[in-house]
Amino acid sequence: MAAEAAVAQRRVPFNRRIMLFLAVLGPGLITASVDNDAGGITTYSVAGATWGYDLLWTLIPITVALIVVQEMSARMGVITGKGLSDLIRENFGVRVTFWMSIALIVANLGNVVAEFAGVAASLQIFGVPVWLSVPAAAVAVWLLVLKGTYRSVEKFFLVASVFYVAYPVTLFFAKPDWGEIGTALVVPHLHSDGAYVAMLIGMVGTTIAPWMQFYLQAAVVEKGIKPEQYGMSRLDVIAGCVVTDVVAFAIVVACAATLHVAGVRVETAGQAAMALEPLAGRHASWLFAFGLFNASFFAAAILPLSTAYFVCEAFGWESGVDRKYGEARQFYWLYTSILVIGAAVVLWPRLPLVPIMLVSQVLNGMLLPFVLVFMLLLINKEKLMGQWRNGRWFNGVAWITTAVMIMLTVYLVAIGVRDLLA
Repeated sequence: MAAEAAVAQRRVPFNRRIMLFLAVLGPGLITASVDNDAGGITTYSVAGATWGYDLLWTLIPITVALIVVQEMSARMGVITGKGLSDLIRENFGVRVTFWMSIALIVANLGNVVAEFAGVAASLQIFGVPVWLSVPAAAVAVWLLVLKGTYRSVEKFFLVASVFYVAYPVTLFFAKPDWGEIGTALVVPHLHSDGAYVAMLIGMVGTTIAPWMQFYLQAAVVEKGIKPEQYGMSRLDVIAGCVVTDVVAFAIVVACAATLHVAGVRVETAGQAAMALEPLAGRHASWLFAFGLFNASFFAAAILPLSTAYFVCEAFGWESGVDRKYGEARQFYWLYTSILVIGAAVVLWPRLPLVPIMLVSQVLNGMLLPFVLVFMLLLINKEKLMGQWRNGRWFNGVAWITTAVMIMLTVYLVAIGVRDLLA
């Protein structure tokens, strides 16, 4: 069946294939783009500022791992017509789904807090106070989803994806050494100290997050992509993964070529944007800050959606942006609640945001191995996937990716728990 669909697509004229691709474009590009959220941008900024080009080599295997996982998620959505949460509940039971939903809700709440903190930090560079930027962003995101349709919301998200070009543009102002960059991309630079190892794990961990798999599969289902369109949908997924890591590459390089060379250390993406001004000029600083705002606002819309999709699928409630409020009350109430809590936490004076974000990362780390294993067990079920199951080669790559992610994640969780108890 899969082979027949591939042959049929090769017979389609080129201009027709372009139109087919544009018709299914969206879920893969959007999901991967949101992976570069406030937390991801912070990770890449600190990596470049602290270690220069030494961590660039990780981006190639990271991109491969991201493509493997995202492709499986999209394929299950297309072939089964069901979200990942639906499939986990049907095949592994309500109890497993319930506890996973609790962990995902808590983790995503911490992630949403990070996104609104990113909105606040980026707009403060332009002189906008926190008490204005955060509530305005929360209301704008809420209205976008509540009043829009899936098609209109997806178009907005695709436009937001385009603005990630702000980061590659900053390379023009950073003026990096391309020869050194080329070497760093293919020759690993390893260090034995704990800080480097922790950053290496962070680079991997920020790429494949549990929420991404649930959102991508739900988006593919809601978009109504059919098996005969899957070749184009897979191209959407691959393009999204490549684009998002090109953006990650640009952030690392921009900070390495300026902040690292000047010996400037930063702890947040907002600090990186401000520190760029005296080194690469005001335009580079503004572009970096605009990119942070776009990424944070974008993710503040997507992350609550992924949580709402997951929980509603888990308990059999109606969900989807195309549904009216009266048809999916639980979906919209859950979406609204996460937005309100996330924005309120950032506005709460003297609330310890860093520990909250750390807890969310630990929960993400604890949840990710389970999600990956469930995905692999599901996609290899003959009754569920038929001829669309993983082949031997792809299964080998997927299980190796999963094993590596599990080992790195366990180490990341251990570091997080140690820091919480310190």
